[in-house]
Amino acid sequence: MSAPLVTPPRRIAVLRALHLGDLLLAVPALRALRAGFPGAEITLIGLPWAEAFARRFDRYLDRFVPFEGYPGIAEVQIDPARTARFVAAQRAVGYDLVIQMHGSGRTSNACALALGGRVTAGYYDGARPAGLDIGAPYPDDCSEIERNLRLARLLGCPDLGPALEFPLSAADRAEAAALLDRLLPGGPLVGIHPGARYPARRWPPERFAAAGDLLAERFGARIVLTGSTEEVATVQQVAAAMRAAPLVLAGRTSLGGLAALIARLDFFISNDTGPAHIADALGTPSVTLFGPADPIRWAPLDRERHPVVRVPVACSPCAHRECPIDHRCLHRITPEMVAAAAMRLLGAGAIACGD
Repeated sequence: MSAPLVTPPRRIAVLRALHLGDLLLAVPALRALRAGFPGAEITLIGLPWAEAFARRFDRYLDRFVPFEGYPGIAEVQIDPARTARFVAAQRAVGYDLVIQMHGSGRTSNACALALGGRVTAGYYDGARPAGLDIGAPYPDDCSEIERNLRLARLLGCPDLGPALEFPLSAADRAEAAALLDRLLPGGPLVGIHPGARYPARRWPPERFAAAGDLLAERFGARIVLTGSTEEVATVQQVAAAMRAAPLVLAGRTSLGGLAALIARLDFFISNDTGPAHIADALGTPSVTLFGPADPIRWAPLDRERHPVVRVPVACSPCAHRECPIDHRCLHRITPEMVAAAAMRLLGAGAIACGD
C-alpha cells in the first residue's frame, strides 16, 4: 500500500461489471465499505442490468453508472467512441477513490486507473501496475466472498461478516404469492433451476427431471421449475421428461419475484448460477451442482444447509464456457446423488413441509 487514504473519500466508485452471482457475492464487501465510509457517495459501475440491483441495495449504494466497455474486458463489446465518452464522463465526476473489484486486475486495472480517481485500489496479477495506490496480489486461496472482503479490509473498512443478503419488497412477495396460489397444500415445495449462463455449467435436463421425480415419489414433493426467459426451452425439456406434474414458472418472474418465490420454497436445486446464491442469501436450504467451476471459490460457505454435489475429475476446475470433450464433470453426477443430498435434509426434518 503506497498511498493510504489520508482523508475519508467523499465519492467512491466500485467497478464490478459482472453478473448476478458475482454481485451477490460482493454484498458483504459493499456492506463493509458503507460501514467504513458512512458519509461517502458510493457508485456502482456495472452492466446495465445491475441498475435494478443498485436500487435494491440502496442501503449500500447511492448511484449507478452503466459500464460502457473498455479494451480487454469481455463483458461489453468495444466501441471506441462510446468508451471514450464513458471514461471522460467518469473522470469529470472527480472520484476520491476508485475500487477495482472486477477480477484479478489483469484486464480491469487499466480501466479503473483511466477513471482518474485521486486514489485507485484493487488486486493485481503479476507486476503491480503503476498508479495502483492501494493494492495486493490477487488471492487464489479463498472464496469470492472472502476475496472481496479482503479488499475492503485493505481500505481499512470493518469486517461485518460474510453473510449474503437479498432484500425483498412487498411487491416481490405479492408476485410470488400470486404465482404459487394454484398449488394445493401437500409435501415439501421444491424448486428446480436447470439453467445457467454457460453450457458448461448445465446439468442435463432429463437428470433434473429424474431427481425431481425421485423427491416427488419419496416425499410427495411439489416441484416448481424456475428459469429466465432465455431458459424457457430448457425448463420445458425438464417438465416434458417428468412423471410428476411440475408448476412451470420459467420466464414468468421478475428478479425480485423469483427471489421471493425461492424464499417460500422448502428446498432449492440448481446449477452453479445466480439463483443458487439467492437461496443462500435468503436461507432456503439448497443443493448446488458443480462441474467446471471451483466450489472453493463459488460454493456457499455453509455446506450443511447448502451442500454441493460434485464428482472430482482431473480437468475441473476449468474456465471453458462450453466443454471441449465429454462434459464428464457434470455427466458423472447422477439424479440419485442429487436426490440423496436433498433427502438428507428432508429426512432430517431440517425444513418444514407445506405452505
